[in-house]
Amino acid sequence: MGIWRQLWSRRSREIGIDLGTANTLVHVRGKGVVLNEPSVVVVDQSNGAILAVGSEAKAMLGRTPANVQAVRPLKDGVIADFDIAEAMLRYFMQRVHRRRTLVHPIVVIGIPSGVTEVECRAVRDAILRAGAREVFLIEEPMAAAIGAGLPVAEPTGSMVVDIGGGTTEVAVISLNGVVAGRSERVGGDEIDEAIVSYLHHEFNLAIGLPTAEQLKLDIGCAYPMDGNHRIAVARGRDLLTGLPKSVEVTSPQVREAIAVPVNGIEEAIRVTLEQTPAELAADIIERGIVLTGGGALLRGIDRLLAEQTQIPVQVAEDPLTCVVIGAGRALEEADKFADAFASY
Repeated sequence: MGIWRQLWSRRSREIGIDLGTANTLVHVRGKGVVLNEPSVVVVDQSNGAILAVGSEAKAMLGRTPANVQAVRPLKDGVIADFDIAEAMLRYFMQRVHRRRTLVHPIVVIGIPSGVTEVECRAVRDAILRAGAREVFLIEEPMAAAIGAGLPVAEPTGSMVVDIGGGTTEVAVISLNGVVAGRSERVGGDEIDEAIVSYLHHEFNLAIGLPTAEQLKLDIGCAYPMDGNHRIAVARGRDLLTGLPKSVEVTSPQVREAIAVPVNGIEEAIRVTLEQTPAELAADIIERGIVLTGGGALLRGIDRLLAEQTQIPVQVAEDPLTCVVIGAGRALEEADKFADAFASY
């Protein structure tokens, strides 16, 4: 290693990023996952100043005055507000490197498999402008499969379903490539919106997305399970009187509310299986389907999908971190996973 390379390596780091609609995670080589924060930024509309990022910003959702806006710069897995996304990434990268401005990391970042070339360029440019030295892209289902420990480099079929905040990525992988796949813009956000809509129509109750997300976490379930008849209180505004109002909501009601987006996930799996070559389909029947992403934590979703597909379904050991761990591992073992990087 030359002297310049030695000096540069001290200022550079290899990091993996899962730039998610709901959360952003960062993996640093040799340290593991060092950051997991909501993808939310609070902006002062009068002067464009960034007031808060991450968890602090998420706590302000729906609670800011007129001149202050809480922004989620990603929608459906892609950047919707370039400038805010760049500011958020710069903040997170500086936090990871303890605000040292001379550190210019090599970054590998997960992207939805259905994105366009323009959307890929936006992600790459945002990372570079945020301070990266070099950027590599990897499709999220591939990163999720690597992070979940699936044998993606072998000539055998592995099926992963990554249920994120904005998208659900379904892929059948063999020899470091996606043989069949589908990206559906349905995920945790659409499930939350379905709960908001249900309470609107059934109870004349207006609630915000943070309240809907909490209901999902507290009593949400995708499959009728013994002993899972839970009750939670939802607080919001009465649409008829305009006054504050509280209602009791049960887990079966939440299951009814989220049926449409959950069925969308099942349909994406079914279509992908129909496109899968017979030999790889046989591998999947034997090995099963692995669920990753935050949506994999929805109670009973593994049982529901197993019943609907007649294929064993299991949740990855740590579904929330599979994409970012896989991105980091792909960079650490670049020779092994060279073919897994996206060629955009």
